[in-house]
Amino acid sequence: MTRLRMAVIGVGHLGQHHARILADLPEVELVGVADANPDQAQLIADRLGTTAFDDFEPLLERVDAVSVVTPTIYHHHVAAAFLKQGVPVLVEKPVCRTVAEADNLINLAERAGVPFQVGHIERFNPAFEDLARRPIVPKFVEAERHGPFTGRSTDIGAVLDLMIHDLDLLLSLIGGPVRNVSAVGASVFGGHEDMVNARLEFENGCVAHVTASRISQRPKRRLRVWAPEGYAGIDFVSRKLTLVQAGEELRRHGLRVDKMDAAAKARLKDEVFGRYLQVLHLDEDRKCDQLTSELRHFVDCVKTGRRPRVSGEDGRDALELAERILAAVRCHQWNGTTDGPVGAGAFPRPSGWLFQPPQERRNEAA
Repeated sequence: MTRLRMAVIGVGHLGQHHARILADLPEVELVGVADANPDQAQLIADRLGTTAFDDFEPLLERVDAVSVVTPTIYHHHVAAAFLKQGVPVLVEKPVCRTVAEADNLINLAERAGVPFQVGHIERFNPAFEDLARRPIVPKFVEAERHGPFTGRSTDIGAVLDLMIHDLDLLLSLIGGPVRNVSAVGASVFGGHEDMVNARLEFENGCVAHVTASRISQRPKRRLRVWAPEGYAGIDFVSRKLTLVQAGEELRRHGLRVDKMDAAAKARLKDEVFGRYLQVLHLDEDRKCDQLTSELRHFVDCVKTGRRPRVSGEDGRDALELAERILAAVRCHQWNGTTDGPVGAGAFPRPSGWLFQPPQERRNEAA
């Protein structure tokens, strides 16, 4: 069997895991890793028994496919160079800085006739894969993606760093287009927005509330869906899927609490789940590594030529929706007037302390 010659461009926090997994795949030969930090490139290369490069250009003629895990600002430059050579590309999310850059990469991939995949990894979370196979038409969705500040991905804000995962999932589940977007966000550390809430109204009547924060104490990655078919809830961290659907009696006869006598109402709280609503809790395969699944899928697409599950167009659509949210964040009027603070970087001044700071408590005690 001829092994697929591959390389990873950018082997920092996430890219080194791309390289590790690809090096372990029997159908792949990891011919090199490249990073602007030559010491980091050499460290990963030595660990995996491959060759280190401080520039990606020497790899253009040496690979059959490539994984691009650089900072977002370099995605277009690096991916375009390989696509022009006819090399299939997997690029981490977000696909690019702008929709125009994404469109260019899509056109280059089409011209070369090669797979172009975007690394929206939650599509490969087994809990979401299970939900996506079920007959559900969402009408109201809540998505939350919170985490502590890591110091990484500071070239982008919470929308492109975190929320874009859920935007891709929503577009995959609901479809489009999105009719209206409203959003509010705030910058805490300066620069880009660090927390954002968005309300999305789809043309098919679905409404979605999406929040992202990178200043939370504990990680939370959750998706909740209400639909005519029932309710679905995903915890992406634990890979748990909860499904609730109306039972046969409720579907046939409905439920009128206002018509019940006192005794029936008293029984209802014990009968809701079971007699009227059926519940299924699914613990998906926790041994399944979704990054491995994503990379295996890309390798298969390269070998077979089939369209990736998360195509360049999918990455572009998520980015376009993210840009609309960022535009809404920038024009949000905190005081409801044009002459007040506007946008994520102009958060209103605090009117006081929610609780007395420790230093002031010590000063008063002294």
